[in-house]
Amino acid sequence: MSDLPLQCKNLKEQVESILQLSQQEPTLHSQDITPVQTSLTKAISPKFEIVFAGAFSAGKSMLINALLERELLYSAEGHATGTECKIEYAEVEKERVVLTFLSEAEIREQAVYLCKQLGFKTVPNINQTDVINLLLEGSEAIIQQEGGESKSERAKQAKALMLLLEGYIANRDRINTVNNATYSMEQFHFSNLKEAAGYARRGSNSAVLKRIEYYCNHPLLEDGNVIIDTPGIDAPVEKDAQLTYAKIQHPDTSAVVCVLKPASAGDMTKEETELLELMRQNGGVRDRVFYVFNRIDETWYNTQLRQRLDDLISGQFGNSNKVYKTSGLLGFYGSQIKQTSQKDRFGLDSVFAASIKGLDGKEETPQFVYAFNNYCVNSGKLSTSKFRVSVNGFETPNQNYVRILGDWGKELIDKLIQDSGTEEFRTAITRYLTEEKRPQLFKNLADDLEDVCIKLKKHYQSVQRNLDSQPQEIESMKLQELQRLNQQLQQIGREFNEHITEEVNLIINNSCDAFESDFKQLQSRMIRRLDELLDSFSVASAYQRATISHPRNATAPLIAILVEAFYYLANQLEDILIESSQQVVANYFQRLIEKIRKSEYYRQLYRLLDNDGGIEQEIRNLEKSVTQALVSAASVECDRFVRESPRFYDEGTFSIYQFRQTLLQTSQGYDAESIVEAEPAIRQLLKLDFEPKVSQTIRKSFRQTINQTLKTQLLPMAEQQADEILQQYPQARAYLEKTLQQEAEEKIANNRRLLSVVEENIATYNSAASSINSCLQAMKLYDHFLPVIGDSFDADGKFANNGLVVSDVVQEVQY
Repeated sequence: MSDLPLQCKNLKEQVESILQLSQQEPTLHSQDITPVQTSLTKAISPKFEIVFAGAFSAGKSMLINALLERELLYSAEGHATGTECKIEYAEVEKERVVLTFLSEAEIREQAVYLCKQLGFKTVPNINQTDVINLLLEGSEAIIQQEGGESKSERAKQAKALMLLLEGYIANRDRINTVNNATYSMEQFHFSNLKEAAGYARRGSNSAVLKRIEYYCNHPLLEDGNVIIDTPGIDAPVEKDAQLTYAKIQHPDTSAVVCVLKPASAGDMTKEETELLELMRQNGGVRDRVFYVFNRIDETWYNTQLRQRLDDLISGQFGNSNKVYKTSGLLGFYGSQIKQTSQKDRFGLDSVFAASIKGLDGKEETPQFVYAFNNYCVNSGKLSTSKFRVSVNGFETPNQNYVRILGDWGKELIDKLIQDSGTEEFRTAITRYLTEEKRPQLFKNLADDLEDVCIKLKKHYQSVQRNLDSQPQEIESMKLQELQRLNQQLQQIGREFNEHITEEVNLIINNSCDAFESDFKQLQSRMIRRLDELLDSFSVASAYQRATISHPRNATAPLIAILVEAFYYLANQLEDILIESSQQVVANYFQRLIEKIRKSEYYRQLYRLLDNDGGIEQEIRNLEKSVTQALVSAASVECDRFVRESPRFYDEGTFSIYQFRQTLLQTSQGYDAESIVEAEPAIRQLLKLDFEPKVSQTIRKSFRQTINQTLKTQLLPMAEQQADEILQQYPQARAYLEKTLQQEAEEKIANNRRLLSVVEENIATYNSAASSINSCLQAMKLYDHFLPVIGDSFDADGKFANNGLVVSDVVQEVQY
């Protein structure tokens, strides 16, 4: 863009100064400043890129030609390339074109794709003349079969392949194998922009160009405006379409002209909908989007199509004031034939000279001529009382065209251009770029920055008020600290109570990962120990203990063996449950003490008392109580294992079946051997009884016991300890008085230092904000001034700073 006003020369430094101040404050550091940075970049950027985006054959290139009133870009029905065209401003004597070609690899990739689409089995070796000739013949045959190069999608693809191959043949010496070759206009020996544009616009040349950079003289391109023409979003080669999507999302893109096809198709395509969504995601574009429904002339001849378009615009684009209906074809060529006359048959022998040459020597009819004749007799745009135009069937379209213009001339051309909508669009975008663009960019910057400024101002004022309210004398500071002591002790007790409550809730809700890990370890140890006991259980030893208990008897029943086994297993499991519970409790209380030591309230308590107020000792005492309670609970829990499960002897269960089978086996004799031989069956019987009981304990009942024990022990302790902390006020006061003199001196000095820093930051902020306001004043954006910190008012009650006068009404709104 052209030079900024003098008041805006340091805009970047001033904005960055405010952002740096904001990022220095911990409470404001998380604020997203990306919108401000994006707006700043747009406001000071020397270039303003306007991207024309839309579907293949939407008429983007023709619309740009109409906008600039020069035939710069290639535009043909059914031809889509991956060419990106950039048009920038240049003085008349410095107009030029820079051409960048596709590489041979990229051309081969496109050729392979098109051959697949057309069904050609020939692998396109584009360096073999016979292969190229074969493909050209096949493409020509398809065009003939389809009735013309624009009659079907297949014909369009065939034409695209022909242009690609012809372009490669014609420019083979300029194309590199892998890299993209770039050439200046002078290297082609072109003397002016018209010759260079004519070369680039030629279909076969355009097909092998990757990028075209035009530097031409037009008022629309002044002030750094750059027009970008992109490939269609539904281009045949997907990576070409991705170029457009990438450009839409690129931070350099400042505005988008979205050229849409519903005027000819009736509805939005999926690709067009995606395009609109992507535009809204680019913070650099914001609301700088122009919606152009091109080919509007097709709705003049189809009432249903016209109604669908009107419904679409009112339904989806009703909130935008940048919606336009155009016919780039009529608008552009209408502006071109204004310079022609009867002598050159109104452009047939000049503007359209190349396009009317037929293959068989007969004169072809340009697309514009068909559209013009149709407009004259079927559009309903011409007043029958003013323009009595007729198209005669005995004349060719070209003859009708020449006769009509010979009769009505400039007046009809002006009406055609007016109805095309291109003049309205050109006027609107020219007004935006020359009058509205720069103020809007600065307005966006001010609006984005205002939120940062308001938060920064409130923060500084809050800090300043807080520091100003602090005592400035040592004795006053000491008195204030002593007065706050009781509140501090109460707050410490409250935070300790809340901390313990939170820790207990974590246990109850299974949200403490470390505790869950410890308890799972307890479960695993119980399960492993049960398996070990069952695997190692000795029936012979149990039989021996049973007979020793009854010296008068020489044998023992199965029930006696089971009784010995039940006592043995229950006692062994009790030992492991007690040991594991003690470990869980020890780990938990160790972690709890570590968390307490790391807490802010603990450090604060040490500062006030020079000790922890007895917290750790109380926690250790409580640990013993909890351990003792859980040891007792574990003993009770495992003592119940001695009893058989309630349903152990229920009819129909596997356990009663196993019991009877075991009894049958042990009843075969009266000596120890029959019992010992049944050891596997007895172990299985014990497993059936103990596994459900142990599972019930470790998965349900004992966890609830632990939770309840911790809750009933910890919560009352926390409340009592909070009260104990508050009761230590005398000790805290006595200790605090010893250290308060030095603390008060340090705090007063620190407050003064902080106040000095805040005042320095406020001065830096006010300087930056005032400079930015000077810039905004130069842009006449009086309603978007940034808030300034301070209470300096002039005699009229208006804020004065750096030569700016801001009414208190504006200040009030901004604050």
